[in-house]
Amino acid sequence: MGNGKKKVKIVADSSCDLSKELQKRFDISILPMNVVLDLKSYCDGEEITPDEIYAWAEKNKKAPKTAAVGFDRAFELMQEFKHNGEDVIFIGLSETMSNTCNVLKMVKDELEYDRMFVVDSKSLSTGIGLQVIRAAQMAQEGKSAEEIVAQIEADRSKVRASFVVERLDYLAMGGRCSSVTALMGTALKLKPRIEVADGRMFAGKKYRGPQDKVILKYVEEMKDALLLADPERIFITHSGCSEEVIERVKTFLEDFHRFQEIHVVRAGAAISSHCGPQTLGVLFYES
Repeated sequence: MGNGKKKVKIVADSSCDLSKELQKRFDISILPMNVVLDLKSYCDGEEITPDEIYAWAEKNKKAPKTAAVGFDRAFELMQEFKHNGEDVIFIGLSETMSNTCNVLKMVKDELEYDRMFVVDSKSLSTGIGLQVIRAAQMAQEGKSAEEIVAQIEADRSKVRASFVVERLDYLAMGGRCSSVTALMGTALKLKPRIEVADGRMFAGKKYRGPQDKVILKYVEEMKDALLLADPERIFITHSGCSEEVIERVKTFLEDFHRFQEIHVVRAGAAISSHCGPQTLGVLFYES
């Protein structure tokens, strides 16, 4: 390193929705969230796919549940890092949506691991992923754990995470967005833009019509915000949309001639359990 600082290991839970390629490129370790179908629990990204979840939900007429990262799994990984004498930063799903950060804090206490840092992303999906990659880049630059944590926490309010859902039932049954539950009683087939702010979800603008048109309208209305976006990278994150729609969204973003990297990723099982199929979001840092 040349500056005497230890390399910092970056860890996240699977709800960050980073592709295997991005995990490898930035040397990010992932702990799986759990998806619970009736009484059986499955590790997100390892034992179940989003399409299997949708099939189960349609058959059983109910939404799946999700659970935090398992204590034993987290303990095993962190014990290994401690044994290797590494500093580690865990960046997790918003504490208002999941108990995962608390699980990692318990692991830290159990291991008496003072070089382990737990950061609440106050976001979800690639809203976490953006922070995880930024932390990993800082680690590659040789920044200390304290420097990285301070920067990630200072910048997390600049993360712009939003998405449009086709179906309200998954979000309503998940119970993490009360303003969506209120919309369930309406006869109109509304499709809200879900915004994430300070770790919580709320329903913003409501759309009507076919989902492909709704998605394109949602993206077009982000034009002013996209002109203020950090140009380094932007995510198109979806839970199973047509290639045609995804390509049109990507072309729209490319036409700005602003973004160095435009990543298209599919949401994993944990996030898909709450948003349902045909959801799409564009997520980025404000510069």
